[in-house]
Amino acid sequence: MPTLPHPVRGRETGKRRGRPARAAACACVCVAALAVLAGCLRRETVKRVDLQDVEQAPALPPQASDSSSILRVAIASMISPNNTRLLYKDLVDYIGRRLGRKVILKQRRTYGEVNELLARDELDLAFLCSAPYVEARDKLGVRLLAVPVVRGQAVYKCYIIVRARSTISTLEGLRGKKFAFVDPMSNTGYLVPTYLLVLRGESPESFFASCTYTGSHDNSIQAVAEGFADGAAVDSLTYDFLQTRGSPLVRSTRVIYRSGWFGIPPFVVPAKIDPALETKLRAVLVSMHQDARGKEILGRLDIERFIAGDDKAYDAIRRMKALLKDKARHGPGSPRGHG
Repeated sequence: MPTLPHPVRGRETGKRRGRPARAAACACVCVAALAVLAGCLRRETVKRVDLQDVEQAPALPPQASDSSSILRVAIASMISPNNTRLLYKDLVDYIGRRLGRKVILKQRRTYGEVNELLARDELDLAFLCSAPYVEARDKLGVRLLAVPVVRGQAVYKCYIIVRARSTISTLEGLRGKKFAFVDPMSNTGYLVPTYLLVLRGESPESFFASCTYTGSHDNSIQAVAEGFADGAAVDSLTYDFLQTRGSPLVRSTRVIYRSGWFGIPPFVVPAKIDPALETKLRAVLVSMHQDARGKEILGRLDIERFIAGDDKAYDAIRRMKALLKDKARHGPGSPRGHG
C-alpha cells in the first residue's frame, strides 16, 4: 500500500515567534504554510475523499434508519479515508450479506465525530480506536462486540518514529522538533506520547517546536517520511501492516520507541442495540475465519480471526487518561486538548 489518498491535514500548533524554542505556547500555522504542505503531499497520492459523510447506500429518512434491512456502520479513520474504504469495504459488505442487510458505511474526519454518531444512536456497529472506545464505553455504555487477532495477539503498541536518516534515537532527541499526532482522541497517536511527556513534567506545547494532527496513522508516517515532521506517534498495527507490504514510506522511517501492550481497537455496538442483532453480529465476526471468503477478506486486513474481547484489556488506557486529567486540573505542564 505505497500511496496515500490525501494530504496530511488538521490543525498545527507551534511556538509564538520571538519566544524560545521551549516556550509553552502554541500558535496556529499560517494558511500559506498549510497550502504548501498539502501541495507537496499530493505528489504521491490518489484522489482525495471528502469525509463529511461517505455512505455506500442512499441516506434514509429518520423513520427508516432503524429498518431491519439496514446496517449502519462506521470505521474510525485510523488509516486515511480512501484506504479505509478500500480495505474495509469487503469486510462490512460481508457482514451485511451474512445478515441479509444493506450496509450504510459512515465515515467522519475525527474519532470524536464517530463517537457522536454512537451518542445519537445513528450506528449499529462501529470499529473504534482503543481510547475512543474507552470514552464511549464509560460515557455512552457501548459494548465490546469483538476484537481482531493480529499475529496471534489481540493487543498492539505505540511506535514513535523518525526519518531513517535522522540522528535522533530517543524521545529526548525530539525536544524542540516538529511532531505529528494523529487525533486528540487517539491512544497511540496522542495519548501515549503525551503521557510520556507528562511523566517528564512536560507537555506537547513545552516540549515540541510545533505539533500537527494528521487525521490518520498512515498520514503521520507519510509526514515523517517526507520530512514535514521530525517525529510521529503511530500504532504498531498500521506501521507493521505497511512494512510487510514493502511501503517506501515505512522504509524511509525507523522506530525509536515501542510502548507496552494495549487492548487492540475493537468492534463495538451501541447500548440500545437489539440484543438479537448484537448476537448475530458477534456470531458473524467470530466465525468469519471459518469460511473461504471470510478468511480471504481477513487475510487482506492482516487479521487472523475475531474473538470476544475483554474490557479489562483497556484499563491501562483508563489509567493514562486519569493521570492526564489530574495533571490538567492540578499540575504544571499539563497538556491541553487531551483526548
